[in-house]
Amino acid sequence: MMKKVAVILSGCGVYDGTEIHEAVLTLLALDQAGATVQCFAPDIAQHHVINHLTGEVSSAETRNVLVESARIARGKVLPLSEFDAKSFDAVILPGGFGAAKNLSDFATAGPDLQVEPSLAAALQATHAEEKPIGFICISPVIAAKIFGPIGPKLTIGNDPAVAHTVNTLGAQHQDCLAGNICADTHCKIFSTPAYMLGASLKDIAPGISQLVQAVLSAA
Repeated sequence: MMKKVAVILSGCGVYDGTEIHEAVLTLLALDQAGATVQCFAPDIAQHHVINHLTGEVSSAETRNVLVESARIARGKVLPLSEFDAKSFDAVILPGGFGAAKNLSDFATAGPDLQVEPSLAAALQATHAEEKPIGFICISPVIAAKIFGPIGPKLTIGNDPAVAHTVNTLGAQHQDCLAGNICADTHCKIFSTPAYMLGASLKDIAPGISQLVQAVLSAA
């Protein structure tokens, strides 16, 4: 049976939103597997806007996470507040700094991070339905924050500081290469480092493909 997957975006652009390559590789792998996809994003203001040419903050500019996510989704994106866990078989979160700035405040709060309320509700509802969730790049810190009490196995690659945060929040960090995944089949939580480690598309593509296959198999 065709699986229906929600992909949650955090804007458009690695430094202030969703990492575009990770999102496209996720959408490609899902399409190749025959899954039906619906993109979601919170209808909130971005933490800030980064000029991706210079790397500098555009202090006079503001953008909306949902509107920016529509660039990746080709307009087919819904507000995360409309997500219904009963209507989907799985959820996947690509990475990018938007996961640490818009979907959470990990970039500024570190281990004291808070998760954007509509995302927290979506992930908790998905887990309550015993459906799998995939986390890519830096987004596993969100899983650590929400699901730390059940001690899921997660990976963000091998960064000691972020791994320490993951463990401090109650999850169990496992070092992992960019082309591999960490699969916690008991908790139905899957993660891959992607650009936390990978230097190119060819390095991160196998891990994202494996994550998608693992999530679909668990759905």
